[in-house]
Amino acid sequence: MTNPLPRPLAAVRNAQLPDGRVVDVSFASGVVSAITTAGTGGALEPALDLRGRLLLPAPAEPHAHLDKARSFDAADPKLGDLGSAIDAWRAHASAMSVESIVERARAQALAMLAAGTTAIRSHVDVLEDCGAGLEDVTRAARALVQVRAELAGLMDIQLVALAGPHCPDHHVEAVLDAGIELVGGAPHLAPDPAADLARLLAIAQRRGIGADLHADENLAGPVTLDAYARAVRDWPDDRPRTASHCVRLGTLEPARRDAIIADVKAADLAIVTLPITNLYLQGWEHPVSTPRGLAPLRELLDAGVRLGAGADNVRDPFNPVGRGDALETASLLVTAGHLSPEEAYGLVSTGARSVMGLPAAGTTVGAPADFLAIRAVNLVDAIATAPADRIVIHRGRVVAITEARCELPALSVPVS
Repeated sequence: MTNPLPRPLAAVRNAQLPDGRVVDVSFASGVVSAITTAGTGGALEPALDLRGRLLLPAPAEPHAHLDKARSFDAADPKLGDLGSAIDAWRAHASAMSVESIVERARAQALAMLAAGTTAIRSHVDVLEDCGAGLEDVTRAARALVQVRAELAGLMDIQLVALAGPHCPDHHVEAVLDAGIELVGGAPHLAPDPAADLARLLAIAQRRGIGADLHADENLAGPVTLDAYARAVRDWPDDRPRTASHCVRLGTLEPARRDAIIADVKAADLAIVTLPITNLYLQGWEHPVSTPRGLAPLRELLDAGVRLGAGADNVRDPFNPVGRGDALETASLLVTAGHLSPEEAYGLVSTGARSVMGLPAAGTTVGAPADFLAIRAVNLVDAIATAPADRIVIHRGRVVAITEARCELPALSVPVS
């Protein structure tokens, strides 16, 4: 495993699957071409012997903020809720350069790749400097377009224009013109949520592109998810539509919650839950019996809604911690979301890719050859311990290797 990366492969050998089987997996043109019992297939080369590592579909990150990542120390925000995080970020963002954004975003994306993530959808701020020219407004967009180009072939990156309620339409258009693919925003934070929702969807309609909106990211207050679902119900099937966060949905009484979920399902509106950031940001105003901020995961899954999970912010004013590791997100889905380990990992892999419009990866002939090979005995062990020892494969090529070494003192054990 000393060859330069990326390293093309024709096969991996002696891979353990979550069901316990040990197999060889062959690749051709970046997709899985065969799966055979270990040692029974042809001797394809170049091959990589996984030596029993657990082979999982590679995770995807359906909701990141690469332009904000790793800014916590420089921004020096006070710890607090969504409003205080927004204020701290706006104060810091006015002084950012394209180069500083590129440096942080690239470092975060590569750390996520090393952890196993081979696809990222990142929101990108439409910067709101008072009186700013378009060069200033598009700084974050230009930075992330550069990072996307630099990492092409190592991972798939999708970009969303995150427009605040006070961004004029021509600023949003300028960011889209800079190479951003989807319209985003946070209508629930606007003085008139319905009007801002309609405005953002109108921009997407005008340009014939999809939308990924922050939706109802508070425990109380406006609900926009139902109007969003109804507005996009007749969109073409190939036009993406996603709602992220949906914390408010988890606080509604069951009848209204279920009616909105039915609207979401009818519109094929994908939902992204973001446990680490929402658990951090929500509930500060409730010092006793503090409510937690999560979308109603069980009800969404049971209704058959397309559902993915992500990490959202990493070490910025909106979340001072986080590793950018999908196994951290999966662990929180088990602990805080009461999902099974299999369901949790499904949301950060197959579910996340579905939200992003990507085909499911994994050990199915014809599937993209995107894998995480990790030194764990089974899926529960992987989620529980998040071993650092990992090999990441994207489109049939090794793109990241992390080798961990642990030394412990020898113990004198009495002989019985």
